[in-house]
Amino acid sequence: MAPMTAAESDAHQQMLDSVDLMLMPRPFRNSHWKPSQRRNKNIRQIVAEASRKEHSVMATQDNSGYSTPQLQTSTNATGSATPIPGAHVQSNITQAAQNLSTMVLERNLQASLSSGPLATYTNIESAPSLHPAHQKHYCDITGLPAPYTDPKTRLRYHNKEVFEVVRGLPQATAEKYLEARGAHVVLK
Repeated sequence: MAPMTAAESDAHQQMLDSVDLMLMPRPFRNSHWKPSQRRNKNIRQIVAEASRKEHSVMATQDNSGYSTPQLQTSTNATGSATPIPGAHVQSNITQAAQNLSTMVLERNLQASLSSGPLATYTNIESAPSLHPAHQKHYCDITGLPAPYTDPKTRLRYHNKEVFEVVRGLPQATAEKYLEARGAHVVLK
């Protein structure tokens, strides 16, 4: 193959520049994008709203006609209403049991809400563990689990074959691997 002349070389470079995607401007955001007018709620607001809704449901159930006993009356000659003795003994017991259970539920709910949120396995507000024992390390070269770290380059590796590759890397390449992992230290 014959060497390229200066004109051919310039034409070739111009063709490469026109095809190169890295030189094209790429805006981060669509120019027609506008934020939505609807306000999004965070988790704390959603949980508070759900608990308020639950409290209102419990309050309306206590005040509904279902839990209010209807007075059975009999009229006598004078036209006044008097309760029939012994007619509501069973319904009063069930009503009292229902009221007692709702009171216990309300007190337990108030006691749990007054002490603040507890971190449980099902609680939304408990954060993930950041303890180092729970973080898995992966090989910077292969992506496999990495039980070892090279003290010279600080790269993580899977086995001795990968270690030989790591030791054969130039320092600039090792720094790029660390930068990709987010462990790159820049001294000024």
